[in-house]
Amino acid sequence: VQLQASGGGLVQAGGSLRLSCAASGRPLSAYAVGWFRQAPGQEREIVATISGSGVFTNYADSVKGRFTISRDNAKNTVYLQTNSLKPEDTAVYYCNAGGSSGYWGQGTLVTVSS
Repeated sequence: VQLQASGGGLVQAGGSLRLSCAASGRPLSAYAVGWFRQAPGQEREIVATISGSGVFTNYADSVKGRFTISRDNAKNTVYLQTNSLKPEDTAVYYCNAGGSSGYWGQGTLVTVSS
């Protein structure tokens, strides 16, 4: 599976971005998908996950109520809607399919200015 993350950019605090993780090669519906992020000098951390069916989702406490993960299996794409962005959300965001031994996208940079 090849994953292509996109949608990052520069936004002011309080703004929104929608990140996309598009898959090719195999149906993404076969995998749970997670969004992770890594800020400069920090370890990669999990942000949100969604089951293959899309029924089950989980969020890091730091993003609950602000971020929403969703998927469109017909488009082989998983989304991360990010609202009420804060400067501390600044990071490279990565998508992953299949867990630690699975597949990673190349990352998309989100920069939130204060």
